[in-house]
Amino acid sequence: MNKLNYISVAKKSALIQINELKKIYKVFNKNFNKAVDLILNCKGKVIFAGIGKSGLIARKISATFSSVGIPSFFCHPSEALHGDMGQIEKKDILIIFSYSGNTSELNNMLKYANRFKIKIIGVASKLESNLLKASDVKLILPKVKEADLTGMVPTSSTSISLLLGDCLATTIMHQRNFSKDKFKIFHPGGNIGNSLLLAKDIMVSGNKMPVISYNKNFKEALKEMNEKKLGIVVIVKKNIIKGLVTDGDLRREFKSHSMENNLKRFMNKMPLVVNENMSAAKALAICNEKKITSLLVISDKDINKKNKKLLGIIHIHFLLQKEVK
Repeated sequence: MNKLNYISVAKKSALIQINELKKIYKVFNKNFNKAVDLILNCKGKVIFAGIGKSGLIARKISATFSSVGIPSFFCHPSEALHGDMGQIEKKDILIIFSYSGNTSELNNMLKYANRFKIKIIGVASKLESNLLKASDVKLILPKVKEADLTGMVPTSSTSISLLLGDCLATTIMHQRNFSKDKFKIFHPGGNIGNSLLLAKDIMVSGNKMPVISYNKNFKEALKEMNEKKLGIVVIVKKNIIKGLVTDGDLRREFKSHSMENNLKRFMNKMPLVVNENMSAAKALAICNEKKITSLLVISDKDINKKNKKLLGIIHIHFLLQKEVK
């Protein structure tokens, strides 16, 4: 087959799925609202289940729910027969995916849930299926055309199931006012966590900052710089930033043999500052652009004030250690 034909076949498959996914709007009805309300009011866990491809979709949606702070796990219907049913409690909700709705392996889980009055949100394409008959909330998936040559391999049907699950998750996130700060709590590591880091997450503060009072001298500045090892000293007056002295400034002053007590003569009276909620990535970009190693962090409310209070200090090494990009 000509390689150009590969792309033609792939484009045709993609176009079929794109067109079929538009049918998702049919699912956004009063039953969708009921499903969202049921999840929002759940006092226990949101448990997902499914068999085969639907099971893989259910497992992914469960992971999404967990990642945004909704207690959730995937329960395999077949394994549930061997003791896992005990994990499901009355206060929990079952969300079960099955495109046909008649997968026989689901029957025992459905019977168990109905017997103990555990709420079920069923996701299937057939209203008269066993799954939807046993469900408290019925989410009916539209019939879709599969995107493969035979029209039989689960492609569009799994995609629309995944899309519905993601829409449930994003709607609940919206209702719970889920923010980047909250997302960061559940993703402290990896690329996602690092991309959400702010200046206040990276900075050092308190006693770790190399700070001296406005009336201190050269030797005290040198001592403070050597102790804190950030290559700078911030000059403050009642915690208001008055200037910045770098190790280069001190070396040049030392070579000139002047070593005046008055630091005001050679300190930078307008050091670069960033607000506490600036992204760490932007802070790194500023360091690279200005060819500096440290940034002073101030409160958001002080950004437009003449007198700025020192909140913290970011060193470029902190940014690189966190793999900020």
